[in-house]
Amino acid sequence: MLKTEQSKQKFKSKINMNKIVATLLLVVLSNQISAQTKTNKLEIGYNVSQYQKDFGVGLHLISPYFANSKVALKLGANFQWLEHYNGSETTWTPYQNVQVGIRGRNPIVEDKVFIYGEGGIVTILTNDKFSSKSSQFGGYGLFGFEFKPTQKFAYFIELGGIGTGAIADKVVSKPIYSNGFLTNVGFRIGL
Repeated sequence: MLKTEQSKQKFKSKINMNKIVATLLLVVLSNQISAQTKTNKLEIGYNVSQYQKDFGVGLHLISPYFANSKVALKLGANFQWLEHYNGSETTWTPYQNVQVGIRGRNPIVEDKVFIYGEGGIVTILTNDKFSSKSSQFGGYGLFGFEFKPTQKFAYFIELGGIGTGAIADKVVSKPIYSNGFLTNVGFRIGL
């Protein structure tokens, strides 16, 4: 019974932390949206990801750039699959992660090609089929290249690392997941 109360308190504190982060992000985004220019708008994107060995897909929002059009905030969510042996066959089990980060960019070729760096926090919402923990926290960092053939559309590739300490402790071999090298590719559309 004590463990149940402790897990309820941890869950409530995680929800409260998520509410605080979401509120702060919305305040910053609403301030930035009101200051948008024609070339600096809120962007929404789709990505295909590889986090260590886990394949995934995701969506993300990038605030309008501020601080001389060089800094922005990012909010992203990914749906990942852990590949593991379940005792009779190799299978993929889904889990999610949520990222909040800050990025800095610099144009290389006019306003057509950009290079950027990004870092932030990540929360993994695990699956009880492979983990006894309901969530894991960690950080990530990456660098990316963005190619903008038009003002409203961009392709990107990102390379970096993620560290969460996540272990699939219910799987026989207890593999780590969402730790190590990460890659993202995709596109963004300015709203």
